[in-house]
Amino acid sequence: MRPSRRGDFDIAIICALPLEYDAVSYTFDEFWDDDGDQYRRAAGDINHYTTGRMGNYSVVLALLPQMGNAGAASAAASMRSSYTGVRLALLTGVCGSVPRVDQHEEIFLGDVIISKTVSQFVHKNTVEDNLGRANKDIRGLITIFETDRGIDQLEEGTAHFLQRLQGNAAQRRRRGKYDYPGIAEDNLFEPTHRHKHHKAPTCICRHCVEDSDSVCEKALSSPCKDLGCDDEQHIARRRLHDSNSDTPQPTVHVGAVASGDKVIKSAAERDRLSREAGVIAFGTEGAGIWDEVPCIVVKGVRDYADSHKHPGWQNYAAAAAAAASRAILERYIRTDKF
Repeated sequence: MRPSRRGDFDIAIICALPLEYDAVSYTFDEFWDDDGDQYRRAAGDINHYTTGRMGNYSVVLALLPQMGNAGAASAAASMRSSYTGVRLALLTGVCGSVPRVDQHEEIFLGDVIISKTVSQFVHKNTVEDNLGRANKDIRGLITIFETDRGIDQLEEGTAHFLQRLQGNAAQRRRRGKYDYPGIAEDNLFEPTHRHKHHKAPTCICRHCVEDSDSVCEKALSSPCKDLGCDDEQHIARRRLHDSNSDTPQPTVHVGAVASGDKVIKSAAERDRLSREAGVIAFGTEGAGIWDEVPCIVVKGVRDYADSHKHPGWQNYAAAAAAAASRAILERYIRTDKF
């Protein structure tokens, strides 16, 4: 049933990038603002919202006006002033991830990360103590996803809603936009293998030489195939090679997420922060939202937080996160209203 006022909305979904917003929009069952907004917003709130229904929940979707923790905190506070009844906010989008958690678990491009805790990543290349604990309602939900039955249900739901999202996009003449890029496009390099020009004469500058850590600006924005990044430096991983499908379904991982205004693009820094703080993924808005609204970070893995480029994974990772967010709502128990 369509709410009569803003205070009746239970769920908020927040995205930092238009491509993340696009993916989430394909998981709505219906929109309530096609003929214009009926809910308005509180004085001083400059956010723009999309409203509609996902399953049994009334959902408000917000696209952040700017990236980073400061902008996210401001936008989340404004949203809270307008939509006072929100009990759960999902920060949904894409992230960089640690490829290996331990010897038993590997993370691949297109997998989904769900935050158990969020830590602040600061400019000194350190991760501070975890932010405040999530409320008991969210902690209980995350605990369910750490059980065998809970994670199986969540992954099955993610696969279902991902397929539906892809179908909805095709109906809108965007067929293939959210397709799985392919196992051959999921390449993890040795941490010491830098993303730079490796073969002459692809680069005539003096920066990209084999015995130097310097990288030219052109290399930073070029794909691996144009630079000569060495296929012999790929790390073989069990789950991809053992897969019986050319399009494996996303695996969902629950763990600590580091959040800061800096994008991690160094395998050495990634691995060091993972060892020191136990984080499995890196984002840029989680810390800003975490202290403002009851929040879970839901991110699709678009890269391995190293220097190598994976441009073809953005849309699929966003779609996987959007599908997982919808699957989370299917497992989130509604609360009676009096």
